[in-house]
Amino acid sequence: MHKVRGTFLNVWLYNCIMNRPFVFINVAMTADGKIDTFQRKGAAISSPRDKERVDGLRAGVDAVMVGGRTLLEEDPRLTVKSEELRAERVLSGLSPNPIKVGVVSEAKLKPDSRFLTSGPADIVIFTTRRTSKRYLSLLTSRHVDVYVDEGEKVNLKRALATLKDLGVQRLMVEGGSTLNFELLRLGLVDEVTVYVAPMIFGGDSAPTLAAGAGLERSAAIPLKLIEVEEWDEGGVLLKYQLRGEDDNNHA
Repeated sequence: MHKVRGTFLNVWLYNCIMNRPFVFINVAMTADGKIDTFQRKGAAISSPRDKERVDGLRAGVDAVMVGGRTLLEEDPRLTVKSEELRAERVLSGLSPNPIKVGVVSEAKLKPDSRFLTSGPADIVIFTTRRTSKRYLSLLTSRHVDVYVDEGEKVNLKRALATLKDLGVQRLMVEGGSTLNFELLRLGLVDEVTVYVAPMIFGGDSAPTLAAGAGLERSAAIPLKLIEVEEWDEGGVLLKYQLRGEDDNNHA
């Protein structure tokens, strides 16, 4: 992978040992496990309380990552909405918003996309040789750090190692389901936090938390439930760990 240039102690120890940031996936899903409707237009699932929780999570990390479909079709801002939380980050010597990270095979972003224009925030794109010189030039002209993988897909292990080199210690992943699955399959996730909303979407084609090729039962990824919160609005917050307790003292 080459770069195209446009212009807590426990966490630190963990980063040194693992050669990547501490990674957690955060999703909101319906009671039937859907993270969007069959229309795939970014349907609202989170309650007001959950949106506030997510904003707090963003304010507490170094970077937020999304996959290609989420990036190109939903065009997320990935910024901290609370002015107070942004101010707290600045007082701590941080930028107002965490680094925005996109993982996309073909980075066909629009110049006026919210991902590029909402900020201020540093932006990192991991892509492949499928991205044309035109789009690479667009991104670098917008001061985006672009890393181009020579393979057909982005090498996620290498991408996380690069983020670590950039100073990212805690990385929040906000989907989509293909990126979630690949990170989980490769053993690159430490925790999964799920807000389960009291609603049903249904739909054979509606996306779930993890998609991709799938796994046989014998290869299922085990989770350890470490936290449960029942909310008055009817939602439930679940927090899972993907490693043994001894391996997760960094958290």
